[in-house]
Amino acid sequence: MLTLVTGTTGQVGRRFVPRLLAQSRPGERVRVLVRDASRGEPFAELGAEVVTGDLRDAEALGKAVAGVDAVVNVAAAFRGVPDEEAWAVNRDAAVELGRAAAAAGVERFVQVSTGLVYGTGRGRPVTEEDESRPGGSMWGAYPASKAEAERSLLAMEGLDVRIARLPFVYGEGDPHLAQSLMWAKNWSSAQRLHMGHHADVAQGLLRVLHAPGISGRVYNIADDAPVTAVELHQLNGAEIPGELYERVDPDPWLVIMSTERIRRELGYRPVYPSVYAAREAGAL
Repeated sequence: MLTLVTGTTGQVGRRFVPRLLAQSRPGERVRVLVRDASRGEPFAELGAEVVTGDLRDAEALGKAVAGVDAVVNVAAAFRGVPDEEAWAVNRDAAVELGRAAAAAGVERFVQVSTGLVYGTGRGRPVTEEDESRPGGSMWGAYPASKAEAERSLLAMEGLDVRIARLPFVYGEGDPHLAQSLMWAKNWSSAQRLHMGHHADVAQGLLRVLHAPGISGRVYNIADDAPVTAVELHQLNGAEIPGELYERVDPDPWLVIMSTERIRRELGYRPVYPSVYAAREAGAL
């Protein structure tokens, strides 16, 4: 089995690929697509094949998927990029990759998405059966483009597509936890963020990749304990702005996800059920 992974130089991809390689069985190989050959060297040293090219280049996609059995599309453009780039990478390139994979006879395609596609809250943890409802403080080109990519890929004939929706990912030196304050400083004290450690995101992706008979299924991946704006400040050692206590959370269930399906169907159990468990283990 040869698995192609895209987005390998991002925060998720660079931590997922070593775990995929470490858990590979005899006969299983990993290929990575990178834009800069030098950035593929760490993966080559671990045993991965490296293909150089841009995800938005049709010729590069053809080389990347040649002979591949499975694809894990981790590539994403989100914070701080122009809207047109988000659409180009998250929807257009993902769909073209899916088409190239189908044409090449790829057996499985894991589309890495985001819990933000749910949009507004439902008054309870959202499940994979909930439709996307655009809106809410976290809505924008990133979740909108990811939602459209999901719909287009799932509609493709002849391609076994699985969707993995991620929470706010942190851990292992990822600066995301500190960056969370750019939003949390403007929230109410009780407003929550659903998180997931890189170890658990990788675990979830591996389960979605390898499970048989789940074509067309969508899975939420997250930990057990969303944290509040106050906790995010405390975790970062930052002073808590007094204004947090004067605000009201406009949507208390915004992007709080149920993980019942991936637990029940794929045996997922978070290694770090909360950010506090990760902190105690020295895994932040």
